This record gives sequence, C-alpha cells and structure tokens, in this order.
Amino acid sequence: MFVSTTASKDVFFCPEESDFYAYCMESLVLNTCGNSQSIVEFGSGDGMPIIKALSKTNFTGRVHGYELNKLACEVAKAKIAKAGLSHQYILHNQCLFESIKPPADYLVSNPPYLPASDNKLYQPLLHGGTDGITVTKKLLDLGYKNVMVLAASYSNPVGLIEDAKSKGYLVANFTISPLPFGEYSSEAKVRNQIAEMRQNNQAFYSERLYLLAGVLFTKQRKGVVDVSRELLHLLTAL
Repeated sequence: MFVSTTASKDVFFCPEESDFYAYCMESLVLNTCGNSQSIVEFGSGDGMPIIKALSKTNFTGRVHGYELNKLACEVAKAKIAKAGLSHQYILHNQCLFESIKPPADYLVSNPPYLPASDNKLYQPLLHGGTDGITVTKKLLDLGYKNVMVLAASYSNPVGLIEDAKSKGYLVANFTISPLPFGEYSSEAKVRNQIAEMRQNNQAFYSERLYLLAGVLFTKQRKGVVDVSRELLHLLTAL
C-alpha cells in the first residue's frame, strides 16, 4: 500500500490504490452486474472509490457501506452528500461481521491485507493477519454469491485462491496493477514478515514493486470460465 506523506494516521489515504479500487468496482462489478440492485461494501474508508465508480456508470441500485472507523465514516458521509449520492451510497458506522448479514448480490472490499505478527502498525486497521488474508477469508465465509476484493501478491495469493475454491468460488474475472512500496507496506514489521513469507512461497514482489489485483469471485457456474490459474500465474511472477 502506497500512502501520501500528507495522509492522516486515522483515515486511510492512498490515491493510487483508491483509484485502482474504483476502476475495479467500475469494470468488474457496476458495468457487469446486470439487474443487481444491492451491493454491500466492507471498509468504505473515505468513500471516494465508490463515489468515483458510481459517477462513471449507470448503476441504479444501492451500495451499503460498512465502516468501523468513526472519523472515516464521517468524512465519507460528507463526501457522499457533496456528490449528491446519499440516496444511493448509504454508510453504516459498524462492523459488517457483527451485523445481521444484509442481503446483496455482491460483496465488495479493499480489505486489510498487510501481513504482520500483530496489529501494532502505523494504521492497525490495515492488519490482515500473519499472512495478510485473514480478513479476506472471513469475507468469503459470509457466502455472498459474488465477491470482489483486492488481493496483494505479497499476501499469500495462493492460499487465498485455495481457500476460495474450498468455499465453492471460481475466479470469474480480474485486473492487475503494479504498486510501489510505501509508508504502510514499508514498516519493518511488514517487510520482515513478507520476507519470511517469500521463503515459503507465500509472498511475491520485487524490491520496488508488488502487484495488486482486483478479483471477482463467484459461486455461479453457468457460463463462467474459472481463470484462477491465469491470475496466480501473474501474481506469482515477481
């Protein structure tokens, strides 16, 4: 995760990653979801990715965002109102995992994926467990028919795909972007963890770059070609 030096410690701020998430929302979900009328988002942050994606598509349904960080939720609500999307993008200042499972055709998220031994990081809510995929696996446990998440090449991508398959998911589509290491991902605790993971073929990156993928998992079988092999071929290339 790259972060501007002007970022707040309390609200995740990374224009490059947010723009990529917005693009993934637009291309993998909003432009292809047909008559779907409800989307649930885990971890809305400042709300900008969904705002940008909604402004570029003809999606007429609603997105219900769940954001645990109170300050981030307040910032997002203000931006949503300014964009005139309060009727379409509804924010909930609560944890999705502790809520009654809201019905939706899609679950989407840029989940925490920083691998580290604990969450004592610059921004603790970005901790994704010891291998970076703990939260993503919990999202798949919710059982939504379609799940679009961002997945990092240094956060056990092979383990993530294997976990998704064990839960009945195929990889229906994906898109990939290279990102530079930045303030969050350059913390010593994170770099030490991914170096150890690399020795176990769980992390893939170069000295300057890692790969970030927007991945659309689906439980639908009819007409879907599973492209998980192609996805892993690319994510493990570095």
